[in-house]
Amino acid sequence: MELLTKMSHYMDRETPFYHYDLDLLSRTLDAMLSASSGYGFHVHYALKANSNREILERISAKGLGADCVSGNEITRAIETGFKKEDIAFAGVGKTDVEIKTGIENDIFSFNAESMQELEVINEIARAMGKKAPIALRINPNVNAKTHQYITTGLEENKFGINSWEFETVLEKLENLKNLELKGLHFHIGSQITDMSVFKGLCIRINEIQKWFVEHRIIAEHINVGGGLGVNYDHPDEKLIPDFDEFFKIFHDHLELYPNQELHFELGRALVAQCGNLITRVLYIKNGVNVDFAIVDAGMTELIRPALYESIHRIDKISVTENSVEKKYDVVGPICESSDCFAKSIILPELKRGDLLAIRSAGAYGEVMSSGYNLRSKVKTYYSER
Repeated sequence: MELLTKMSHYMDRETPFYHYDLDLLSRTLDAMLSASSGYGFHVHYALKANSNREILERISAKGLGADCVSGNEITRAIETGFKKEDIAFAGVGKTDVEIKTGIENDIFSFNAESMQELEVINEIARAMGKKAPIALRINPNVNAKTHQYITTGLEENKFGINSWEFETVLEKLENLKNLELKGLHFHIGSQITDMSVFKGLCIRINEIQKWFVEHRIIAEHINVGGGLGVNYDHPDEKLIPDFDEFFKIFHDHLELYPNQELHFELGRALVAQCGNLITRVLYIKNGVNVDFAIVDAGMTELIRPALYESIHRIDKISVTENSVEKKYDVVGPICESSDCFAKSIILPELKRGDLLAIRSAGAYGEVMSSGYNLRSKVKTYYSER
């Protein structure tokens, strides 16, 4: 097993810890760039997926832009090599201090999400004697067919400007002299695996673009966000997402106007599979129907299963002496019943001290970790040829 070979140098380390496969990260980035460059598409990496400095430096070295959702993410992006002029700043609740950070650094664009936000950005830019580049984040009312907590493009979601506000926004922009309308921004959700969703987004963007063109607005760039999902159930079958199919959908179905740039904001698809959370079995406890494998990692290290009911493949990476398999609930040590990584999964028989790898944890894993129960922050290790 390839993972077992890569982990051989870390078997005696204190657990839990995060392990990143930098070779896989590089191959994933190269595959994405190969697929996007043929169309001249621009890709920004979404720092919210993973803001580990080593990971960011590897990504910025490939020439990607950055998609940030906080002032601190903007600062971290610049510190790790991303160009200021390639940073897009999204987020429904930007503070005044964060807006100032973006303006001071002359970033690529503020993805503005409401009429009041436009007024605030304009006021701050005027006070600083600058003009702020903005893209209107549009809520296209497209169903991403993903978990309700990670869909962002429906009218009942908090994100974006709705279609019935368009005319009012254009009227308002005429009086906001310290704003420069540069683009239209769309993002409908995360972990999207049904490719027809992206085709539907293209069709909806075409309709919205037509409305803006009829009102004499042709944006310099269209930003379609990210959302491309990964294979959590069987990661080894598809460690690298099908970027060719993904970008071809936008090339085939999105109607761009002359000289109009197309931008993407990918996060999970680039980093999820290169990261694993390594944990050790503390105790085996008999349950009513299945046994509990109590491990030393918890929702403090990986909250996705507790927050989204998400599925992560779990592999035993200790050497197995026999082929007996048993059914387990794999649970953590946190004093919450939701601290559970998997229920009724079949694994080679476990004993105290065995090592497990919780797979596909490179996105929304380490970055969402917490100190709940006064837990210590876990260490991070890397493998590279």
